[in-house]
Amino acid sequence: MGILYGMVARGQVVLAEFSATQTNASVIARQALEKVASQASNDINSSYSHDRYIFHVNRTDGLTLLCMADDASGRRIPFSFMEDIHQRFVRTYGRAILSAPAYGMNDEFSRILGQQMDYYSNDPDADRLNRLKGEMSQVRTVMIENIEKVLERGDRLALLVEKTNTLQGNTLRFKRQARRFKNTLWWRNFKLT
Repeated sequence: MGILYGMVARGQVVLAEFSATQTNASVIARQALEKVASQASNDINSSYSHDRYIFHVNRTDGLTLLCMADDASGRRIPFSFMEDIHQRFVRTYGRAILSAPAYGMNDEFSRILGQQMDYYSNDPDADRLNRLKGEMSQVRTVMIENIEKVLERGDRLALLVEKTNTLQGNTLRFKRQARRFKNTLWWRNFKLT
């Protein structure tokens, strides 16, 4: 399932929102906005549980981003989603954010919210840690294969060294036998002479 609802707000004024399913997430999101607005600190990263869903809230630079995700999504993916949405929203609208009316950016930005929710919910590459783990797994597999090849070459080299030693021993024996045969032929030739 992943991320099911996303919202961008300035204070308690909702600028854009998107819901992937028919739920009461909008009502609960407004309650969470009120709770966040009452907190004194400027930047907040928090999560609230409601039924089987978790509402993640990120308040940065006067913008409050909120998303509803299922329990299996954990915290890393929703907060990565909200960080990405924050960057896109600020890049797209800039200073217009400060004076925009309620739902002023909803027509354009709800599509982006929907696309990013789908991406972060379904694409395994969306989670940087999982992507890095996958890359590390691939590197590990390649290293294991390389080590096996080196060990295999080492075994072949050991076999080659063993054959070389055997050949050297055979060469010395052949040299002795050739010398004996030469001497034997020389004596036969000498006796004939």
